[in-house]
Amino acid sequence: MDTGSAEGTGVAGPAEETAGGEPVWTGLPPGLLRMRRLLLVVWMVPLAAATGVLLGLFAGTGWAAFAALPLAVLLWGWPMLGRNWRSWRYAERADDLLISRGVLWHEQTIVPYGRMQLVEVTSGPVERYFGLASVQLHTAAAASDARIPGLLPEEAERLRDRLTELGEARSAGL
Repeated sequence: MDTGSAEGTGVAGPAEETAGGEPVWTGLPPGLLRMRRLLLVVWMVPLAAATGVLLGLFAGTGWAAFAALPLAVLLWGWPMLGRNWRSWRYAERADDLLISRGVLWHEQTIVPYGRMQLVEVTSGPVERYFGLASVQLHTAAAASDARIPGLLPEEAERLRDRLTELGEARSAGL
């Protein structure tokens, strides 16, 4: 299986495979990584400031050093978000959709087109600000629902339409 980086954001058509029979993987756009890192900074920096000020005022200046804990989480989380972002990828094959993710615990989900019942495109306020959308796939088995976060809206809509078309053609879902 291809274990290369998921940094490519090109759109691979269904059933595309390399000469060796491996699927063509598509990574997530860099906007998702920017959004997640900004959210990390937006939460950790004010938390560090509030912790330092409050502990400094009420417990003494020595306790204010605990404000470094949220900053340590920020420094640790920054590269971890990058590793997590690179681990997400998906591939459209002739009969199913592959979704691969995970750094420590690698998880690969295979969703047969004929089993799909509903394909949703969602975008919350933060995702919309960054020009992103997520695709949520629903199947008959609740445990097999799959999600692809942080896609460009055009790609999310294209994927939704393509998966819906393939699901109807397989006549088991949608």
